[in-house]
Amino acid sequence: MHITLEETEKLLKEDRVFTQVGFSMLLERLKRFYAQDSSQLALQKCTDEINAFIDKFKMIMAADYENITKSLKSQINGHIMTFDETTRLINDGKLLHIAGTENLLRKLPKGNWIGGSTEYFMTKDGGKVSGELLLVTEFPYKDFFIRAYDSAEVANVANDAFDNGFSIVIFPFDSEVHTVYAKNATSYENIFMRNITGWAAGVNLNIPGQTPVAVNGMAAQAHANKAVALHLKTPDAKTARINIINIFTPDEKSPVIEFTEEGFSVKKCYVDGKETEFADYITRSGIDTRLPLIGNYSGNGANVAFKTIENDVVNLYAPVFSGIKYRIAKEVKDYAAAFQSHIAKISGADVVFSCNCILNFLYGELEGKKTESFIGPITFGEIAYQLLSQTLVYVTVADERHTPLVYNKQV
Repeated sequence: MHITLEETEKLLKEDRVFTQVGFSMLLERLKRFYAQDSSQLALQKCTDEINAFIDKFKMIMAADYENITKSLKSQINGHIMTFDETTRLINDGKLLHIAGTENLLRKLPKGNWIGGSTEYFMTKDGGKVSGELLLVTEFPYKDFFIRAYDSAEVANVANDAFDNGFSIVIFPFDSEVHTVYAKNATSYENIFMRNITGWAAGVNLNIPGQTPVAVNGMAAQAHANKAVALHLKTPDAKTARINIINIFTPDEKSPVIEFTEEGFSVKKCYVDGKETEFADYITRSGIDTRLPLIGNYSGNGANVAFKTIENDVVNLYAPVFSGIKYRIAKEVKDYAAAFQSHIAKISGADVVFSCNCILNFLYGELEGKKTESFIGPITFGEIAYQLLSQTLVYVTVADERHTPLVYNKQV
């Protein structure tokens, strides 16, 4: 067991009783030390001393192990960590989901982990951009396996998943496997009978020449053209659920928009049943393309974000489908407040994984702003069975007898 910087800070700030006298005395001394010097260097010194004590006295600390674990696990699942801290967790055999730069991910040792490239994160302290840190989520499950999928194999992702559990799939953004999955996922066998979530890995938008990658840590392989899945089995008494937070609602003044051509790029659409050039309609109507299209899926809204308009072609971050009715979303003036409003309506949710869209991060100026327990990578597409965009996706795991209240914007 290794205590991270964040976990040390929590131990130093809370009051908890431990049975091992030496550890209790050490902790009190470190609390006084840290109260006088709360620098990062001082926190690192405290962390090193705690870890040295735990490593040396594993046997006599056994009675306190559960207490320490309970204390640390009560905080939000998902930590910003240094490369060395992450390496220690991997070497300890922990089962991990890791987000960070391609450079850092490629240097990590082999182990029980998957990863995806991004430099954008939602942390307990708010939105953050970093090329030096990693966002790490640990899972307690013993039954799992990791597999990579190319574009021909990805149709099997739901068949491979555990019947009771969930799967996190990471796709390199704009790769063939990303496109194939986005266009075809809803037709895959068992796709709605398993809990399939995940995200599209990306890059720092201000640094040219980067390549999105998904990493199979067990094989130490980084893929620019394959998806990587972590299939997890939860205990039989637990139930996993995929949920979304969609801060957008359809503008009732928007006409219904439908498409006969499907995919990420479209030229024509039907506006209230009348065929028109989609790019021309957007321009004539003065539509703010920071607002997504919202597809009506039997009362639940699924967002499709705008990417670019080039040569009369509208390019999107997720595909549109024929037979789905879309409307333009209403304007959201304060993204952070909108997220907080939605979060307040969710009670009892034990969030074990979440991810949020890069467009929400940028348009909502979420750097430094908090989204409570919804900590995870900022992504270039989100998976809730199918590919979404401009959406927060999260997974809960709870006792079967307890069903968290889930709030999704209705169309």
